[in-house]
Amino acid sequence: MSNAVTISGSTYTLVGTVKNIENNQGIEDLHVLAYDKDLLNDDFLGIAVTDASGAFSLSFDSSAFDRFLERSPDLYFIVQDGGFDLLNTKEQCINNANESTPPINFLVDLTNDKLRKLINPTPVAGWVGGFAQSNPAFAYNPTPDLTSLPMLRNMESLGLLERQQRIVWPEFSWESAPHEADTKRCYQMFAPDISRVGYTNDGRIYSIICPQQGFSSPSLGSMNVEVTVTGNRGWADETTKELAADMTVLGKIWFSKSAQKKESVKAVANHFKKKGLPFPSSKANAIVIKTSNPANSEETIFPLTRGSSTDFPIPDFAKHEGVSWALGHLGVKIGAIVPSGFEIVDEFNQLFLDIFNMASGNMLKDGNTLTWNVWFTAPEVVDQEEWKNHAIYWRDSIDVDNCSPEGPGSAARHYDGTPFEPLKELLVEEMPKILAFIREHLD
Repeated sequence: MSNAVTISGSTYTLVGTVKNIENNQGIEDLHVLAYDKDLLNDDFLGIAVTDASGAFSLSFDSSAFDRFLERSPDLYFIVQDGGFDLLNTKEQCINNANESTPPINFLVDLTNDKLRKLINPTPVAGWVGGFAQSNPAFAYNPTPDLTSLPMLRNMESLGLLERQQRIVWPEFSWESAPHEADTKRCYQMFAPDISRVGYTNDGRIYSIICPQQGFSSPSLGSMNVEVTVTGNRGWADETTKELAADMTVLGKIWFSKSAQKKESVKAVANHFKKKGLPFPSSKANAIVIKTSNPANSEETIFPLTRGSSTDFPIPDFAKHEGVSWALGHLGVKIGAIVPSGFEIVDEFNQLFLDIFNMASGNMLKDGNTLTWNVWFTAPEVVDQEEWKNHAIYWRDSIDVDNCSPEGPGSAARHYDGTPFEPLKELLVEEMPKILAFIREHLD
């Protein structure tokens, strides 16, 4: 077997494998992150995705680590599945890696990897089909016309659900610097199994659950965001592995329970409570953000359609062809905050949203477009009681320090894999703005 490192000019290429410790079989669709260990700050070198045999390969330039006469990288790796760490070799660093470095073969334990337990490669029996073909307008010619179907409230027809597809890999993307020359697009997988599509045996969609995610800011603590589905209509066709749905959605953000222990947050919350003013302390009282169709700012209905978004390039670490069953995509244009009717509340909510956008890379910035590819696992039978409790389960779980019961999801990254990091100088501005608000309105 060839060695792990090859060097061509200033380009280093690393190869290796990741296998299951239980059976020595290669594991597909794991992320392998490579770093150069330093005394102060470790250098991120690249991210690779394992293939069906568990093999991976990544390349980087020596400029990524070559500082202070450092001639060879001191390598270590982190192996992840949907953001869940399976292996970290930092304490077994490969010092001065070079072309003599022996093969890199990792064994990982999947026992606690909840994402793998969600993957259902084969549809369960019971599919009847036919709804997608019941109206010629529903077909892709080129896009489905679903206007003959009523837009249903998202949770009012749960008793009709018979089958579901879990969106195990909800891959989001947005521009962290919109309207600038370099928009710095971010890619992030939200936590697995938040989102689902539910439908009947003949394929009529009656409910769609969408994702939540958490972010932290130094001054305000943890903040939660959800793309809340308010209405839906559409179909799924298991024969072709396609779907088409229309959705209405709202963006919502609110403070997590831990954030509400922050003195600055408590001060504002207590003041609002005394004045009988709404405060975003829960999903029920969240700040609501308007949305529109990216193609038409006057349209509030969004199509969920087959295949991948083609509006921008998709990096390998945001693709899941080998392990997923089907794929769809959706785009939502972010608008302004829905006014509360109280000037002081709207001012605080805008301040909160601005700080949230600093922490998240402008995910909910007015005018930005939030796009996601939804990678499904194979259809299952719906447990209607479990479905009904699912949204509550996730809301309560993610409301505790941004935890996610089935895994954390991946970190936000740029196309080349480098992690997104909020500009420190922007985050430093947070506390003065909050204190200024408190001095103006609470004294």
